Amino acid sequence: MSEILTKTRARNVFYGGSLFFVAVFAALVANSHHYIATTSTSSLPLTDEVTLGKRVWEANSCINCHTLHGEGAYFAPELGNVMTRWGLADDAEGAYEALDGWIKAQPSGIEGRRQMPHFDLTEEETRGLAEFLRWADHTDTQSWPPNDAG
Repeated sequence: MSEILTKTRARNVFYGGSLFFVAVFAALVANSHHYIATTSTSSLPLTDEVTLGKRVWEANSCINCHTLHGEGAYFAPELGNVMTRWGLADDAEGAYEALDGWIKAQPSGIEGRRQMPHFDLTEEETRGLAEFLRWADHTDTQSWPPNDAG
């Protein structure tokens, strides 16, 4: 056995295997970037309002309580398809009004329920957040979640 796998051969197997898997990794990264660049993940355009909404989402740490397409905390409801649940996925103005009313009514003060804190958002921030949630709702999640309940 010692004649078959010498130090030189073992080193060559290591380097050859390492180079092979680095090449495979690079090919997978290139394929992922190509897929993302050529495939639209949402049927809604990525506008400045959507970008503002994402910034509002991050600045207020919404993901510390809510999930968005399964990512985040499980303290509060999933928001990846909230506009579908509210019947407002295709109604920008209705989505804004519903979200604005919901945020202004928090905390609800109902005993025994988890309470959402009050966020003092401007009209522009609320519109942006509504557009971000509509954009997320239109994202192609390949039929996930399996039902509208989230």
